[in-house]
Amino acid sequence: MFKNRYLCDCSAAAVLALAAASVCAAQPAYPLRPLRIVTGFPPGGNTDIIARAMAQKLTERLGQQVIVENRPGAGSMIGTDYVAKATPDGYTLLLVSGAVTTQAAVLKKLPFDPLRDFAWISNAVSYPFAVIVKPNAPMKNIGELIAIAKKSPGKLNYASVGIGSVLHLAAELFNVMAGVDTTHIPYKGGAEPMLELLSGRIDLVFETLTSAFPHVHSGKIRALAVTSLQRSQQLPDVPTVAQTLPGYEVGSFSGFAAPRATPADRIARLNGEMRAILALPDIRKRFTDLGGTISPTTPDEFGRHVASEIAKWQKIARAKKIEIQ
Repeated sequence: MFKNRYLCDCSAAAVLALAAASVCAAQPAYPLRPLRIVTGFPPGGNTDIIARAMAQKLTERLGQQVIVENRPGAGSMIGTDYVAKATPDGYTLLLVSGAVTTQAAVLKKLPFDPLRDFAWISNAVSYPFAVIVKPNAPMKNIGELIAIAKKSPGKLNYASVGIGSVLHLAAELFNVMAGVDTTHIPYKGGAEPMLELLSGRIDLVFETLTSAFPHVHSGKIRALAVTSLQRSQQLPDVPTVAQTLPGYEVGSFSGFAAPRATPADRIARLNGEMRAILALPDIRKRFTDLGGTISPTTPDEFGRHVASEIAKWQKIARAKKIEIQ
């Protein structure tokens, strides 16, 4: 009796195993149709360049066309919100930048939740900034900048591309950590802060390396320091802010995400393909030439980084009472 019952149980288990295997075998391969990488910025900028380079390589590796769709507006929020609400099937991806972390910190209301509404795939490139001044500026290094700012609170001014931008918050983090007071002059974006510095109307700017490179090399401006913990490959002779102000670290990033409920196996597939692409010599050179550092991550690592950046900027926004309605 027990023998027959055992045989029945084994037969039932075998049937279930075969059924499960049939279901797995019946699941369609991924991807079966073209994918989209949505970017919240217009064509031509760093994020667009990265999106298109990655799309080309992904097309080759996945065997399906990967297209880039620009949905600019509201500081990239239009494109970000579009992906947050897209079907979570692995066919709509987001080229996400550090802008999402500052928006989460300073905007009173967002149309999406950056920590709840996305499945993170991988970071791609990290960008340090540079603290730059005119060649004839009285400060020659970060220590002298801090000394001058302490001697004359509020006298030194700096420009940014707008209230709540990462470059604005980078300067305010510096103010808090250094115990100084410099005056913020916000502009509408683009190249205005750099032009104001070149004209002599602004004392200093926290700027992306991409924008700073040509002017540093031409001698029109001087880089006091970079904001990463390690020196930049592009400006190896320029020290870091952290060498004078321990713990100071600021940068931005370009990475990839998908809608929150995207299947984990598809996220894993995309992560593996992206990490392989980021290891290619031509991609590494191209992205490094943009002023970035190749920095792929696991999905969990990328998610933790985004969360930590949001927490950092929220702390600064509260301390300096920065909020946008």
